[in-house]
Amino acid sequence: MAVSIEDIKKLRAMTGAGLGDVKKALTEAEGDFDKAKELLRERGLAIAAKRSDRETSNGCVLVKTGDKFAAMVAVKCETDFVANGQDFIAMVQEILDAAVAAKAKSLDEVKALKLANGDDAANTVQQRSGITGEKMEIDGYNFIEGDNISAYDHMGKHTLATLVQLNQENEEAGHKVAMQVAAMKPVALNEASVPQEVKDEEYKVAIEKTKEEQVEKAVVAAIKKAGINANLVDSDEHIESNINKGWLTREDADKALEIKKTVSEEKAASLNQGMIENIAKGRLNKFFKDNCLVDQEFQFSDGDKINVADWLKSQAKDLEVIDYKRFTLSAD
Repeated sequence: MAVSIEDIKKLRAMTGAGLGDVKKALTEAEGDFDKAKELLRERGLAIAAKRSDRETSNGCVLVKTGDKFAAMVAVKCETDFVANGQDFIAMVQEILDAAVAAKAKSLDEVKALKLANGDDAANTVQQRSGITGEKMEIDGYNFIEGDNISAYDHMGKHTLATLVQLNQENEEAGHKVAMQVAAMKPVALNEASVPQEVKDEEYKVAIEKTKEEQVEKAVVAAIKKAGINANLVDSDEHIESNINKGWLTREDADKALEIKKTVSEEKAASLNQGMIENIAKGRLNKFFKDNCLVDQEFQFSDGDKINVADWLKSQAKDLEVIDYKRFTLSAD
């Protein structure tokens, strides 16, 4: 049967599908809107299934504050062309609006939220995938509940978003700390909130790195004492290259290799464990300073070197960060 342009426009507005797809679905459904919508949904799911193994490296991250609740939602897709499309951004915004209104507490809750089209968020994204021909997925969701929450969409590009909650109302300070979170990507609020397994792994790495440095320092000193330029024998590749260039004799190269072997073994066996542990603890403290939000150097002060916690106190006596969230589409 023939379908009218009015019906095509109506179904297209309801589903967001292309004109050709809408016309075909209405024709097959003999004008039945519900049946046509189901045909479009099934075709969208089929296309999405075919694209399931594709990589989604682009997308849209939106963030919003509501009544004592704020959240961010990320929906990924394959290309920036689709990610920057008005229809795609509008879909992500609708999902975020529903999540904030429902005060959703998990990604699964978000996927199950009913949208204006009567379908849930997960199926809506799959249907959009069928329309665009690209794999799409709701990939991230974060929220903070309570008062004094600031939201930040980095440069308004919808690729990196942050939320920051302070213990007191201070919109300007909250905005600046949200920018800090975007720029400096902290791994935890403070030292106490760093997971113990992360602390253990960082300490283990610090111990090994310190041992390697102490052994290397002893080896370099011994090579220099033998009258050999340590820079010429810092790797097997350099040794051969420097011999070929005439910068190093084979005799000196063999002597350096022997020194490396014997001094490395001797130094590794005689390392001062207490000294190693103290240096490793210093490295761990440096890790906390670089990666814990309140201890990081604040990037938006007036030139003074000050950490985030102290900067907040300079704005108001008892002002503190109590929570933050961050999500980015790019690999940090």
